[in-house]
Amino acid sequence: MDQIVLQAMQKWPNVPHCYGWLALDARGAWRMRDEQTQQQDLPGDKIMHTALVGFINRNYKADEQGCWYFQNGPQRVYVDLALTPYIAHTDPQQGLVLQTGETMQAVDAVMLTEEGRLLLAAPGQIAAVDDRDLVQCLEQLRMDGKTVSDETLLEWLATPADQRILTWQQAETTIPVTRIASKNIASAFGFEPKPRQT
Repeated sequence: MDQIVLQAMQKWPNVPHCYGWLALDARGAWRMRDEQTQQQDLPGDKIMHTALVGFINRNYKADEQGCWYFQNGPQRVYVDLALTPYIAHTDPQQGLVLQTGETMQAVDAVMLTEEGRLLLAAPGQIAAVDDRDLVQCLEQLRMDGKTVSDETLLEWLATPADQRILTWQQAETTIPVTRIASKNIASAFGFEPKPRQT
């Protein structure tokens, strides 16, 4: 967390929290949501200002209830999550990079939703892969040691009773791929997709 933020929190400890005004979309973009946008359940305007995006990324945390927020000086701005608290992108040099700029390391679980969304879990992180990077990631899927065709993958997704073992190959590591229903992601990983004042 930025030092200036920590100082502001000490100086003004009782600033009310903010809800609904900031969102993280399924491609890892931060979006500003004014009252009209919230009322119409629209995604909001993408934040394009590089310094502001960097500031949000550096001061993005979760509270004890699994509600993710951006600490904006003395104020917590809670974040509405379209999918997961992190969105992963592929990078030729660094591998998997989160929207915050951190490298995702030590993936220990891989899941696919019924809609074909790829989720990666690492200690303290759950990330959906940006759909624009999905093709590169799907190349790491294997069934019986062979690359998986689109047809085979679609068949596996559409047939929950399919007992064939799908795996994710990353360097020397092989991880079994499991299915997860989109509606169960938040409860399975202990986060609140839409924090609201109680």
